[in-house]
Amino acid sequence: MSEHGAHGQGAHGQESDHGAQGEHRAPSAPSASSPQEAQEAQDAQAEHGAQVSTGTTIDANGVPDSAIPELVIISGMSGAGRSTAAKCLEDLGWFVVDNLPPALIPTMVELGARSQGNVARIAVVVDVRGRRFFDNLRESLADLEARNVTRRIVFLESSDDALVRRFESVRRPHPLQGDGRIVDGIAAERDLLRELRGDADLVIDTSSLNVHELRAKMDAQFAGDEEPELRATVMSFGYKYGLPVDADLVVDCRFLPNPHWVPELRPYTGLNEEVSGYVFNQPGAKEFLNQYTELLQLIAAGYRREGKRYVTIAVGCTGGKHRSVAMSEKLAKRLASEGVETVVVHRDMGRE
Repeated sequence: MSEHGAHGQGAHGQESDHGAQGEHRAPSAPSASSPQEAQEAQDAQAEHGAQVSTGTTIDANGVPDSAIPELVIISGMSGAGRSTAAKCLEDLGWFVVDNLPPALIPTMVELGARSQGNVARIAVVVDVRGRRFFDNLRESLADLEARNVTRRIVFLESSDDALVRRFESVRRPHPLQGDGRIVDGIAAERDLLRELRGDADLVIDTSSLNVHELRAKMDAQFAGDEEPELRATVMSFGYKYGLPVDADLVVDCRFLPNPHWVPELRPYTGLNEEVSGYVFNQPGAKEFLNQYTELLQLIAAGYRREGKRYVTIAVGCTGGKHRSVAMSEKLAKRLASEGVETVVVHRDMGRE
């Protein structure tokens, strides 16, 4: 479970927008990629006269205690899975900030408290890349305690052998090894983090865990009674333009008669009610939608068990204009009714 360095400062792993026509997105939890964006949100609220109601306990900075967000600090050994743990919390709706200097953690919490409930849970990744600021962590933790901030420290641990294998597998040096060996960097990091590990509320040893098992442990600690959310992108496409490279599942609607050969329907797309009605009045169309929806429910349950949170379902026809568009719209509505956050993208609609 090596960390591949895909995370810079900011929020993790957002779903990419495909930039195609006809995209619909269900409302999602607010997020930001940096403390600066949180500050901009705060400034915007101030311009609109945001106020704290009277009769609420206020701390020394004018922030109501009831608005102070929950905080998780993720730290641990490089290569032990910090990025995976952070991504898991983001999938559970946490506001995640990577590599934030420890001295700025109280400021981040205060900005979250002033967001009027939009940022109720914050996860901050603190690691050895910020070693110049690491000495400020103790002071920041004392500050948070004085503000009655509920905070937990999650420490990712792993054996030396496992860490060496992970660094060698990605051919990257340890951030603290300098001119020495990987084991030298690991030893230096253990010494630096020893006190923080002793203060941790949760220590997870990932020596023998894979990515899915680590996600399962994080879900067990932070998901509560709710099952982790699955997000789906339903994408219509035309086979003559090629298969979508990012599709997890592909289904073919060319078994249905093509509205292209009906002159009065040819100019329209599958978003048109007459075209959609024509498609779903064909033998097998409704049965296909019903049975494929049931199959997706079975697959979705397995994805959740395996820690997969995003799935792209590609629905194809010849040109990506009629049948696949109509089927994608109906399928997306079915998934949304099952509680799956769904985005619809019509990749090739309008290309003709």
